[in-house]
Formats: sequence, structure tokens, C-alpha cells
Amino acid sequence: MKELRYTPLNLGRWLIWCGYALILLAAPLVFSKGGGLTLLSQMGTVMIFGLSYNMLLGQGGMLSFGHAVYSGLGAFFAIHAMNMAGAGQLPVPTSLIPLVGGLAGVGFGLLFGYVTTRKAGTTFAMITLGLVELVFASSLMFPGFFGGEGGVTTNRVIGGAVLGITYGPQIQVYYLIAFWLFVCTAAVYAYTHTPLGRIINAVRDNPERVEFIGYDTQWVRYLVVILSSFFAGISGGLSAINFEIVSAENVSAIRSGSILLFTFIGGIGFFFGPLLGAIVGILFSVLLSDFTPAWQLYLGLFFVLLVRYAPGGLGSLIMLLLRAAKFGQFGRIAGPLGWVCLAVLPGLIGFVAGVEMLYHLTLESANGSVKQLFGMAVDTKAALPWVVVAGLLLASILAWRKVQPVFADAWGESCAAIALQTRSAR
Repeated sequence: MKELRYTPLNLGRWLIWCGYALILLAAPLVFSKGGGLTLLSQMGTVMIFGLSYNMLLGQGGMLSFGHAVYSGLGAFFAIHAMNMAGAGQLPVPTSLIPLVGGLAGVGFGLLFGYVTTRKAGTTFAMITLGLVELVFASSLMFPGFFGGEGGVTTNRVIGGAVLGITYGPQIQVYYLIAFWLFVCTAAVYAYTHTPLGRIINAVRDNPERVEFIGYDTQWVRYLVVILSSFFAGISGGLSAINFEIVSAENVSAIRSGSILLFTFIGGIGFFFGPLLGAIVGILFSVLLSDFTPAWQLYLGLFFVLLVRYAPGGLGSLIMLLLRAAKFGQFGRIAGPLGWVCLAVLPGLIGFVAGVEMLYHLTLESANGSVKQLFGMAVDTKAALPWVVVAGLLLASILAWRKVQPVFADAWGESCAAIALQTRSAR
């Protein structure tokens, strides 16, 4: 007779997942003005894309420069399926179109993954880079399928309304993306607890030992690429529904580089890292680009500073602060951390002002020398604004040199206290 054992409910996990679902449901109610829904929809698709990419990089240690191939080709198949469904040739509702993209991603994962995973490390990365360039070139050579430079367009409103849902309004598209995002997040999380998810971590950390105990590391990497391609294809299908157009840019190296950048910003060592990185990346590339042409400069500088001071990404910063709070040490570092933020603020304002004035002088000089900056009219050719910028930067540097050692001492003391509590608990 099977012995019955009581398994306590993991309340924390349930709270996290319910909170995640609640955030997805309530987000459109908070960000409902302007292009908020469009921004949220883009974040959702990129989050799924980031989760699929982190299956390779964060969990498998496979640096890929060509992951956009699976997302982009999935998007092309999805948009052709939508056109066929609109013509009555394919009985697939819009809600299931992402599955078409996912299946297409699996198909190309089977094909390309077998080639790319024959080697690991730098060789794998170089092969994926060549692969994405090959597919991008092919997209311009076969306009019948890829639509040439103009891409392929569609209409996401297919057939009649089902329960009043036509996917014409953006709010309905958002909730479709939110549904698939929740499902994909749960599925990828479940995958991390499977034997395949565990063994790919071992392949990442010590492939020689994995081979010694009898596993084929190439086969393990191949299976992970196939699974990752499925979720990337779902992301591409949702992107096709959201934008109603797919072009060669969807399979470009630029798209692959962007998801690499976003995932690293969020933190490849954490499951929620790609989700956080997608939010930050979309805010930079979509929202900030509406306000300044220098958004790529700010994104690049942000990435450099993050790699310099927090190589684990934003996820590592969050987890370190939560760890300090858990052991009762957050109060010790809160004050010095606040002073550090205050010291950095003038320099940040001065740097942004200087960059914006310089961009105006070089790119918009035909419109005059006056630029609206922080709600004020600033003459970029006058000496006073540049003196103010230099003063803000100098003040920030002096303040940083004064408060940074205090914060470093407080952080070191808190880490020592945490280590002492940890040892005593053992």
C-alpha cells in the first residue's frame, strides 16, 4: 500500500504566480492612455522572446547571435497563415496563430539546430551569426514568401466575432499576448525543473563531466535549441498579430543583437531577468526614442555601466537588496544608498543636457540654436548652458567621491553581518 505523506502548500510560489497574473490583468487599467497598450503589447512579445533566448544563454551557456531566425520565420509563417485564414483556405482562429509560429520555429530548430549545435562555445556563436546573415539575405532573394523590402501584411480580424472578440481593438490583442505570455512563462519555468532543464545547466557548467557520466552534450544542446525555437516562434506569431506586418528586419542580426542586449540587462542568471530586461529595453527603444534621437547612446551607456558595476544585470541588484532586507541589513545601507543616488542625480541631469544640446547643434542646427530642454528654452550656442552642464558634472563627481566610500563601508559591513548570521544558522 502506498504511503500517504502530507506535502505543505508552497504559499510563496502561489502568491508570486497569482501576483504575476494580476499584474498582467491590471496593467492596461493603469497604462491606458496614449500608446500605453501598444507599448505593453510589445513588451509582452519581447518577454516571450527573451525567455526563449535565456533557455540558450542563461540556462545552457549558448551564446547565439541568430535567435531572431526562429522568431522571424515563425512570424512569416504566422502571417501567411492569417492571410490564408482570411481567404477561407485555413480554418485557424487568430487565437491559435501563435501556435503556427511556434510549430514553424520547431521546424527550423530541427533543421538549423542540428547544424549549429555540432560545436559549442565561440564556434556555436559564429555559426549562428552566419546563419542569421544567410536567412536575412534569403529574405530579400525570395520576395514571393518574404515580401521583399516591403514585407508581408495582413488583417488580424478574421471571420466573425467570437464572444464579442474580433482582435480589432488593441486591448483585445494585449490580453491575447498576456495570455500567451503567462502560459509560456509557466511552461519555461516548468521546463527548468525537468531532467532536460537540469542537465543543460550541467552542460553549461561542466560539459566534460556530463559526457563522462554518459550524456551526449550535443544532443542535449540540440533538444534545448528546438524547445527554445518553439517559444521564439510563438513570440514571432504574436508580433505578426500585433503589428500586422512582418519584414526582413524580423530575421536580421539587429533583432538578434537586441534580444541579447535586453536579456543581459535583465540578468541571464535569473529566471525573471529576461522579463525585466524586455521592459527596460522596450522603454529605451520605443518610448525614449520618441523623445530623443540619442536614445541609442543612452542605452549603450546604461549597458556599459551595468556590465561594469552589476555584471549580473538588474536582477542581481534586486536580489542583493532583497537579501539585505531578508537578513535585516537594509536599514544599514538605505541611508548611504540614498546619498549615492542624490550624488549621481546632478551628473545625470548635466550629462543628458549636454548630450541633447550637442545633438541639437550637430543634427538640428538648421532649426536654430534654441532648444526646449526640461521645459526651458536653452540657447545651445550660448556659453551659460555649457557652464551649467560642466558645473553639474563637477558637483556630481565631487559628491560621488565623498559618499561612495561611505556606501562601500556600509555594504561591506552588511555583507559581513549576513555571512555571520548564515554561519550561526548552520
